Amino acid sequence: MAEAVESPGDPETTTSRPLFAGLSDISISQDIPVEGEITIPVRSRIREFDSSTLNESVQNTIMRDLKAVGKKFMHVLYPRKSNTLLRDWDLWGPLILCVTLALMLQRGSVDSEKDGGPQFAEVFVIVWFGAVTITLNSKLLGGNISFFQSLCVLGYCILPLTMAMLVCRLVLLAEPGPINFMVRLFVVIIMFAWSIVASTAFLADSQPPNRKALAVYPVFLFYFVISWMILTFTPQ
Repeated sequence: MAEAVESPGDPETTTSRPLFAGLSDISISQDIPVEGEITIPVRSRIREFDSSTLNESVQNTIMRDLKAVGKKFMHVLYPRKSNTLLRDWDLWGPLILCVTLALMLQRGSVDSEKDGGPQFAEVFVIVWFGAVTITLNSKLLGGNISFFQSLCVLGYCILPLTMAMLVCRLVLLAEPGPINFMVRLFVVIIMFAWSIVASTAFLADSQPPNRKALAVYPVFLFYFVISWMILTFTPQ
């Protein structure tokens, strides 16, 4: 297809030439190098090496994980809206709390039939089965968090109840009586409310607005069962 182009010198004369004429004359000079090597800056290599955990010692790995667990414990003790537990989830903290709580709920009787208290396996199953049930309920209600993120939050929020169990064990060293029971009841109620507030602070925003009550109610029952086991515990 040709197009008439006016000559700038003589407006009356026109020449007919192709629209993209002259492009075929353009060539790449042989002096321009077309081959090369892709290199990574030194700073990027150093940053990538520092962020890698394959070359760190076992001691550094353990200390890093313990610091991460400690930071999550602080988020539970001072509950506020944060994505730390959801973003950097792990199950080390919930495992430590579950084992600690199960060990403290053990009684001194060797005969399990005369004991009547929850055994280690029973506490372990109750805690993890309850957490899994709440997580599945949250997913069925349309929650936007993953399975393990919900387990992480529910497990870490057992920390106040574990502290309540420790206080109750110390109170039970004194003479039993109504004052003893009232002190344990007060501590368990406070820590129960603390666990509810801490867990809902992390999980409430992950649920649809019209289904938050349906998601919080199983959480209430979950921590209530654990609180009841702590309150009714009596050493043999």
